[in-house]
Amino acid sequence: MQISMKNIHKAFGTNKVLEGVDIEIGEGEVHALMGENGAGKSTLMNILTGLHKKDQGTITIDGKDMTFDNPKQAEEFGVAFIHQELNVWPEMTVLENLFINKEPVTQFGLINTRKMKAIANEQFKKLNISIPLTKEAGQCSVGQQQMIEIAKALMTDAKVIIMDEPTAALTDREIETLFTVIRSLKKAGVSIVYISHRMEEIFTICDTITVMRDGRTVDTTPIPETNFDEVVKKMVGRELTDRFPKRQPKPGETMLEVRNLTKKGLFEKVSFEVRSGEIVGVSGLMGAGRTEIMRTIFGLDGRYEGEILVNGKPVTIKTPDQAVKLGLGFITEDRKDEGLVLDFSLKDNIALPSLYSFTKKGLINDKSEQDFVEMLIKRLTIKTESARTHAKNLSGGNQQKVVIAKWIGIGPKVLILDEPTRGVDVGAKREIYQLMNELTDRGVAIVMVSSELPEVLGMSDRILVVHEGTIAGELSKEDATQEKIMTLATGGHAHE
Repeated sequence: MQISMKNIHKAFGTNKVLEGVDIEIGEGEVHALMGENGAGKSTLMNILTGLHKKDQGTITIDGKDMTFDNPKQAEEFGVAFIHQELNVWPEMTVLENLFINKEPVTQFGLINTRKMKAIANEQFKKLNISIPLTKEAGQCSVGQQQMIEIAKALMTDAKVIIMDEPTAALTDREIETLFTVIRSLKKAGVSIVYISHRMEEIFTICDTITVMRDGRTVDTTPIPETNFDEVVKKMVGRELTDRFPKRQPKPGETMLEVRNLTKKGLFEKVSFEVRSGEIVGVSGLMGAGRTEIMRTIFGLDGRYEGEILVNGKPVTIKTPDQAVKLGLGFITEDRKDEGLVLDFSLKDNIALPSLYSFTKKGLINDKSEQDFVEMLIKRLTIKTESARTHAKNLSGGNQQKVVIAKWIGIGPKVLILDEPTRGVDVGAKREIYQLMNELTDRGVAIVMVSSELPEVLGMSDRILVVHEGTIAGELSKEDATQEKIMTLATGGHAHE
């Protein structure tokens, strides 16, 4: 299947999102689509699959004009879209999610569960997925949900698959499995549109790259004819001197310490500390317990054994409200369900944890609140028409910036960042890294959980590696390498 989109325009009200975009997707091609957050990548693909209507331009598939009325029609035609924001039904099982509205039936009209299980098991085997089919999707990690979505798309027998940040929550092992699947699909003539901010992946798996900036096509180039620096310059319109800004940490007093923190079945005897002015990176494979440890420290997941100390004083944290009052902030990896109220405005989202500081005798000082929010929107360069815009109308990366703004606003002593740059473009990533440096320069202690090893190595002063619910080892910045981290993450010893 060959797809051509020419001179595509789209505006939402007065906001012009696309202004003359061109893209050609060849049969059996892995085509990268890159650009900063808000460049219009997802909108372009939503137009292709019928979620949005184009205002102007032409779409042809195999030489014939084609416009889909809705995503279901596109999927039936052979064009599937795996969205960055996952569409799982949390209270349904993994099996039910895979076959929602597509359940095979017996000759008597009953749902054929045996056939469903056989198809699902075959697909999971290809993807090397080991998630129980009877498990509720809401009990699965974000990475597992991502693999469920990928499996669901592959089961449609699609001729074109659009993948929007498909590896954002996957481990290195899962990414390699996905790449193996992509290569086999490519051999079978299936085309992949690959939207990602992870430059290493683009140069590993893609054939061609189209770069968008501010709703326009900047360039389309075969991958062998370009490089990292050229792509970044096309994306942001300028050169980025360093991928990771230089750090000059000056660690001070211990701000957060955990001793023998244990939650049965998830992690046990976890001990570490983080001092003011330093960034402690936390690495490990998906399912190792990294996120669960952080959620427990922040009071999100109920009872625990062991001790938590803030500023050297033992505390008991049962709720997030208690954590916030102690000076802790937590940027969750799941911004859609836990980080934002999508139907609220940016102003309401950003000001939510800090409302007490604008309130006197039960009344909110609107001007102080507005000035505070505008300052954070400007500081984090959040692309939005106004502070009144609903969070759901922002691109994924700009939503992530809103979550970060929300927690910076409380003036935390300790800031826990769980996948802080997930789904964020290369220019915005650097802005977030620079902001982390500014926070540590002001004495904030940062704990950063990340699946991106270059990020862990580039920004951490010390690195903790989690393996099967325990701290497998600690590496200094000088001693850390990708190989040592992966050795510890898989149960080995760093000196091996």
